[in-house]
Amino acid sequence: MAERQDNRRKPANSKKGPGVLKVMQSILAGALGVQSDKRREEDFSSHSPWPYIIAGILFTAGFVVTLIVVVKVVLSGQ
Repeated sequence: MAERQDNRRKPANSKKGPGVLKVMQSILAGALGVQSDKRREEDFSSHSPWPYIIAGILFTAGFVVTLIVVVKVVLSGQ
């Protein structure tokens, strides 16, 4: 019997998007200013920017809300 080729393989040039953990690591490293050039180039060259944009906006909003809550708690304790 002849072996049957699997035609369901993905083409070599199809790329899966970044995982949630990878996006969060990139956002946190970028926010702290410690991201390596290699990682930054990988983020910008191989994937759609939308996961990073959305995660960045959510991180910034959460950071601002956290600051507001901390300031209100501190000021209410006086």
